[in-house]
Amino acid sequence: MGIWFHYHPLCQRTKALTLACSGIYFATRAFCDKPNHRIVHKDKNLVRVERDLIDAFTLHELLQLCAKRRSLLVGKSCHGLAIHFGLLTDTVTCNILINLYTKCGQNDCARRVFDAMSVRSIISWNTMIAGYTHNREDVEALKLFSRMHREGTQMTEFTLSSTLCACAAKYAIIECKQLHTIAIKLALDSSSFVGTAFLDVYAKCNMIKDACWVFEKMPEKTSVTWSSLFAGYVQNGLHEEVLCLFRSAQREGMQLTEFTVSSILSTCASLALIIEGTQVHAVIVKHGFHRNLFVATSLVDVYARCGQIEKSYEVFADMEEKNVVLWNAMIASFSRHAHSWEAMILFEKMQQVGIFPNEVTYLSILSACSHTGLVEEGRHYFNLLLSDRTVEPNVLHYSCMVDVLGRSGKTDEAWKLLDKMPFEPTASMWGSLLGSSRIHKNIRLARIAAEQLFRLEPENGGNHVLLSNVYAASGNWENVVVARKYLRDSGAKKEMGRSWIESKGKIHVFVAGEREHPGITDVYSKLEEIYHEMRKISHRANTQCDLHDVHADQKEELLKHHSEKLAFAFGLISLPPNIPITIYKNLRICGDCHSFMKIVSCITERQVIVRDINRFHHFKDGSCSCGDFW
Repeated sequence: MGIWFHYHPLCQRTKALTLACSGIYFATRAFCDKPNHRIVHKDKNLVRVERDLIDAFTLHELLQLCAKRRSLLVGKSCHGLAIHFGLLTDTVTCNILINLYTKCGQNDCARRVFDAMSVRSIISWNTMIAGYTHNREDVEALKLFSRMHREGTQMTEFTLSSTLCACAAKYAIIECKQLHTIAIKLALDSSSFVGTAFLDVYAKCNMIKDACWVFEKMPEKTSVTWSSLFAGYVQNGLHEEVLCLFRSAQREGMQLTEFTVSSILSTCASLALIIEGTQVHAVIVKHGFHRNLFVATSLVDVYARCGQIEKSYEVFADMEEKNVVLWNAMIASFSRHAHSWEAMILFEKMQQVGIFPNEVTYLSILSACSHTGLVEEGRHYFNLLLSDRTVEPNVLHYSCMVDVLGRSGKTDEAWKLLDKMPFEPTASMWGSLLGSSRIHKNIRLARIAAEQLFRLEPENGGNHVLLSNVYAASGNWENVVVARKYLRDSGAKKEMGRSWIESKGKIHVFVAGEREHPGITDVYSKLEEIYHEMRKISHRANTQCDLHDVHADQKEELLKHHSEKLAFAFGLISLPPNIPITIYKNLRICGDCHSFMKIVSCITERQVIVRDINRFHHFKDGSCSCGDFW
């Protein structure tokens, strides 16, 4: 009796495998077309191999193909053949079986093969530990490593790197340091492979000093090593240090990779450094990385976060090949800049070219509807999401829809959606409802949302301030006093409002009533000139935005020196007249400052871009891109 390999026509498209041996079908074009496989008879789609001629080498190739294709059912059939031919006493066969099962996510089956082995090689241990790590069973990986160490099996750099991945996933700092000691003892720490793994773990465990120490001690630094260190700095929020490191790396002749430049671009995006971002873009083009999807996506994000949405779209449009991640980055960028119609057009276009939206796409398009008051469009996309069988709605989608309804004044409908959704409401949802209730003066819902927020985030002083502002906006000053007293007594902290602006390569930070900046005298003088011009057109401050129980004239004085106004005045003094004044703010821009920016953009004939915590506002000729809805 021979073994027949049957090639199904469908296999050419799906590359599926089917086994034919004693009623079990196996097919693979790659196997059937390879020479030297003792093919006795070949007719159309059928290939017969004599049963007596199947050996360990042939079976190993079949098992490796199954692992490559993640074909569990066929792999189990081959496992049956291995048992039939008595190959389970062979260490190599067992190692290949362990690899097959771990690749298919069947660690229990792999462990049964591992435990039944009479003789284990270092490959057996490495494959099983790597399998646990790959399938996120990190505790089991650490336990198996401990057993291996107790049994005295000599480890390799691959053993260490797999175990270190498990340490990183569990933030197991003590175990990581123990492994480092073992590596030094066995002289494995000089390997760039092991050193990079230790560097990566220390960075992920917020031990950046230890990561830097490992980096300095490494005799050979590869591009992967540099990329890991860059990523570690970014993960720990050390963005300015990343730029310094990048300059040092260039001086040392570091070989750039797409991962390295993506880390640098992430830093430029986080700090909104347009000059540095543009310089890195030039380096990317010089090295030919501008066609890389990963890099292009980072560039789109950098320009969008620096307020240059037109350049974002140029990078996007220049890419001949686009994946869903790049489409999502561009849709999210349009959303961030209140270009909701452009975001919706892209949403339709991506489907026309055969790329279907995922959960991130829906999140971005709902956010675009939220910040421009497009309730009906928001309902449409939310219903589209619920009917899309390829995407599972999550809590973030519901949070966005609550925001869409709340911002548009439909706070009761937002409350109903929040009440009936299949998830527990998050602090973000309650915060959105509280903010909407403040704007639309729904005191009843504001109290409900505030109570939930106090329970979920007792140390967040911003929640107490929001509730206090709800009372102040409705003139309920007694409750304002109570809310603010509770804020002081609770010890909760409110974040101070700050605005910053870049000029001549330096970041200048301002707070309300700023006195410490070296050029503050000139700033106040320029601001007075601006107010003088504004009074000529009978402009008055929007005192409703100041929620203190004082006279209107005092409120106007308090509003006069908000941080974004000081930053704008500084921008007029320090920036050339032909470029936009771009201001960044850590909180939401208030209504009075929003009105101020609209007027001064007209008076000074300057374009002003303000990025607050929610989105970008583009002020030009007396109007804002948000349409006064934010």
